[in-house]
Amino acid sequence: MIGHAPAVLGVDSGIRLLAADSPQLNAHVDCYGPLPAVTPALIDAVAEAGLRGRGGAGFPMARKLAAVASGRKPIIVANGAEGEPESRKDAVLLTRAPHLVLDGLFAAAAAVGSRSCRLYAPAAVLESVRQALAERCAAGFEEPEVELTAAAETFLAGEKTAVLNRLAGRAAVPRDLLFSTSKSGLEGRPTLVQNVETLAHLGLIARFGPHWFRTAGTPEEPGTMLITLTGTAREGVFEVPAGIALPEVICGLGGTEPTGLRAVLIGGRHGTWVSSGALAHTTLSEAGLRHVHASPGAGVLRVLPRGQCGLYLTAAITGYLAEQSTRQCGPCRNGLPRLAAGFADLVHGDGNAGELEHVAGLVEGRGACHHPDGTARLVRSALTVFASDIQLHRRGTCETAMHAKRIGALQ
Repeated sequence: MIGHAPAVLGVDSGIRLLAADSPQLNAHVDCYGPLPAVTPALIDAVAEAGLRGRGGAGFPMARKLAAVASGRKPIIVANGAEGEPESRKDAVLLTRAPHLVLDGLFAAAAAVGSRSCRLYAPAAVLESVRQALAERCAAGFEEPEVELTAAAETFLAGEKTAVLNRLAGRAAVPRDLLFSTSKSGLEGRPTLVQNVETLAHLGLIARFGPHWFRTAGTPEEPGTMLITLTGTAREGVFEVPAGIALPEVICGLGGTEPTGLRAVLIGGRHGTWVSSGALAHTTLSEAGLRHVHASPGAGVLRVLPRGQCGLYLTAAITGYLAEQSTRQCGPCRNGLPRLAAGFADLVHGDGNAGELEHVAGLVEGRGACHHPDGTARLVRSALTVFASDIQLHRRGTCETAMHAKRIGALQ
């Protein structure tokens, strides 16, 4: 499912997903037109457009392109391994608009002078990419060969250093970075690892230019983004302009009544819980979420309806994150299991929120990757947003039970 915000986006703006049974290449060219010849000048156009990475970190793409372009024999990697269990946007792109991703991959390669391209994604979606590559070859497109690699089915499979490990034939686990991958990445060569949505936007900028890209979004964060919306009446993948009001996303696109909303987990399982009361003046952008200590991340929004227990859900997520760690460092081996066990104790009514805060502080900033940081962020936000539930659980009840009692009283 794809949605547009009609007040901001025109009919021909943004990423348009093609029907699953479309002749992909013909439909793609009919929709967007052919990709023009790309030169290094595209890097300046991307800088003017203000495109930032859509994989979670939000780093300016032009800076990455320029850094890789300054090296010898660079490698371009399209990263479609979402890892996040609830994210669907990358899989949707690779199955419903694979040619747009490939356009961006080849445009990036041409801009930096690369003939070495890789695409890394779950095995289930690689067949769509293979078919798209075969179509381009049959149509006589003169493009670099693309090496396809199936991503590991783990939460951390899409982390940049885990991607490079997998592409090099090793286990897809994060590692310490001694050098910037823009200088020394795969095979010791300059390597650009870019999320597939970012590359799709690059393919559009190469066609329509930076001014077109800036017709959506905000001056500081231009363009659109794909989001995965769950827990709402209408779930799915939607395209929205950066800076859109969160109530418009959740209530307008998602069809959830404001009175039925309790909280939203923004940014996926490494994200931040935001209460319904804080959403009214909150927008989906880095700047618009800063006051609630959140970030769009990879664009996952999980809505918690009124009547569901936030502590219970957070305990389940924290347990999952502890299991998904690679146990390479102390924060993952020891800290995350302590957070998971401590949160389970809260659900059972005998945990200590202060102790959880303490452990979160111990693991933060000390891991080999950002996995402990994301888990600590989730825990801290839950302790704030669901603080009243802690006392309910101590008394042997919770928001779910309280909601059931309120509904019963109204019937």
